[in-house]
Amino acid sequence: MAMGTREGRRRQEGFWLTHDELATAPGHPFYQRLNQLLDEEKFDQFAEGECAQFYAEKNGRPSLSPGMYFRSLLIGYFEGIDSERGIAWRLADSLALRQFLQIGLDERTPDHSTISRTRRLIDLETHRKVFGWVLGLLADRGLLKGKMVGIDATTLEANAAMRSIVRRDNGQRYEAFLTELAKKSGIATPTREDLARLDRKRKKKGSNQEWESATDPDARITKMKDGSTHMAHKAEHAVDMETGAVIAVTLQAADQGDTTTIHETVAEAGEAVATLIEREVAKAPEAKPQVSVNGIKEIVADKGYHSGPSVMLLGQAEVRTYISEPNRGRRHWVGKAEEQQAVYANRRRVQGRHGKRLLKRRGELIERSFAHCYETGGMRRTHLRGRENILKRQLIHVCAFNLSLIFRQLVGAGTPRELKNQSRDTFAAFIWLQIALLLLRDAEKRDPPRQHRLSSARERGCRPWHHRRKIEGCTTGS
Repeated sequence: MAMGTREGRRRQEGFWLTHDELATAPGHPFYQRLNQLLDEEKFDQFAEGECAQFYAEKNGRPSLSPGMYFRSLLIGYFEGIDSERGIAWRLADSLALRQFLQIGLDERTPDHSTISRTRRLIDLETHRKVFGWVLGLLADRGLLKGKMVGIDATTLEANAAMRSIVRRDNGQRYEAFLTELAKKSGIATPTREDLARLDRKRKKKGSNQEWESATDPDARITKMKDGSTHMAHKAEHAVDMETGAVIAVTLQAADQGDTTTIHETVAEAGEAVATLIEREVAKAPEAKPQVSVNGIKEIVADKGYHSGPSVMLLGQAEVRTYISEPNRGRRHWVGKAEEQQAVYANRRRVQGRHGKRLLKRRGELIERSFAHCYETGGMRRTHLRGRENILKRQLIHVCAFNLSLIFRQLVGAGTPRELKNQSRDTFAAFIWLQIALLLLRDAEKRDPPRQHRLSSARERGCRPWHHRRKIEGCTTGS
């Protein structure tokens, strides 16, 4: 048989193809189960009902249906794709994802402009309703309690460059501003080296009160966790401390302090839990509630969220706080008796056994949600501009993370990649088990077990060596 070559594979495609000649794929088991779950819970009917106001009956070309749009954004998390352009390319490349979106082989997959236009068309409130719908799935399966909530935030790099910042007062670019400073200092024709030297000597040169991005005004100048300075946004999560589910997601200005943004996130989480309580009562009034009927009762956070007014306000809302307290030295409480009482009560709770256990669990569950959503999920750097646009994508991205909690119960894996690794690890464990059994069998042949040696000695009429006595003239020990 002659070897096939790449040159020999070149041929003219046929003009007509029958249906049975089209390329097919068996489909991915993870996405098949995901579609099965969404179909059983009637997700498409829910999404189409909520999005009906944004679609016309007859005008324009056929649009991207709500079910396909939201599934496309879910793919961003499950495949670790950061941009809508990357999602569109992956859809066009994968037969399994075609089946997930129920796109026929004779149909074109949506391009990135269609996905982007649909996102701009559907408002933020509808994306929040989809997020709440997924929370309902978690509550039905006992994966959301809503009693103990942890709060933390991380930075997302914005789609804006530091070199594109302009002054807020007159719109002057940064390089032109430095050139003007250099001329005032006596340098008539400053070079780039002169400008860089002048810039290094300036203090507080990255003030958000003076500068903003020309391309994304919502972005803020922020120092990232690796020490570099970028334009960024601040993502804040409210996480169920019993299950790890993300109850609420907010996107804040990156220059806002944690003690300022915590109140909005706690309010979002409280509304989400209250909605779930109402849903459970309407759905099954006599059944045992899965969600805490008293709402959020405990808030856990790190020391960045600690301040006297914040702890006092949360205490007034009948919420017990477990917020680590930074070392601020001796405090002066003149005229702040209520604030003092709230801070001391928080300190006692943090030092207790329950508080220490919650703070330890906070680092485990909240950091895990950040790692899955923004590191392996591929959204650490945003490719959208405008806080509302980013929050729309972020809400559905975190929806996929919450769905992964359900799939860890169903199939033992939260993403297609994890399911593949699990199958590979299971196969490897099976091979190693077979090897261990073979080695054990060979070892038994060479050196039989002790019980086998004892029974063999009894069959020969001899006592085992440890029962034998030294008797003169007797070599058998009998």
